[in-house]
Amino acid sequence: MTTILVTGGTGTLGRLVSERLRAGGNEVRVLSRHAQPYAVDLRKGGPGLDVAMAGVDTIVHCATSQGGGDEEAARHLIAAARTAGVRHLVYISIVGVDQVPFGYYKSKLAVENLVEEAGLGWTVLRATQFHDLVVRVLGAMSRLPVVLLPARVKDQPVEVAEVADRLAELALAAPAGRVADMGGPEIRTFDSLARAYLEAKGRRRLVLRVPLWGKAYKAFRSGGHLAPEHAVGKGTFEEFLGRGV
Repeated sequence: MTTILVTGGTGTLGRLVSERLRAGGNEVRVLSRHAQPYAVDLRKGGPGLDVAMAGVDTIVHCATSQGGGDEEAARHLIAAARTAGVRHLVYISIVGVDQVPFGYYKSKLAVENLVEEAGLGWTVLRATQFHDLVVRVLGAMSRLPVVLLPARVKDQPVEVAEVADRLAELALAAPAGRVADMGGPEIRTFDSLARAYLEAKGRRRLVLRVPLWGKAYKAFRSGGHLAPEHAVGKGTFEEFLGRGV
């Protein structure tokens, strides 16, 4: 039996990863800011992190915050992992973090570099955006009568459960370095995703495509966040919407 620590283990992805690893007979410890008995704020570290790490073979690092602090959290996690003699650190990242000069992506790339340089066995998986993230974004955008979308931007949403399956598989294997990206089955224009969402929700909205500016928008428009050669996901956006989520 392998002892595995899942950071962000109460989140959308981390919860599913934990379930899959437990189903395989592994001891899983869930670390998050509020989940007992391993309630730890990784941005602050502290003795609670060392307690959670004791006897751990593998870490699956799913914890993240768009509000900042991911790099500091990774440094605390890596330092504790070294002390505990952890064998394998698995990190979930995003396709395009090295192509799109977007603040959150830059932070994810910096954490990738910290993981690679940690002196531990490591594996990094990059995935495209999850279906539920696209839905959250479109839900916020459709609160107004007019939905304003970035012009000429496409997306490749992937089913989070499939990413969880892949992460669990990687956690139980030997460290593999940077593995092949994981993308959703379809590359879609953002307005086609918006129209599918609005239809599923029964909302009537005017959809307008608005050209933006800046390096990040240019990179998104060029498809730096897409993985057309790794469209390995199976679940489509319409199938996700059909589940009523």
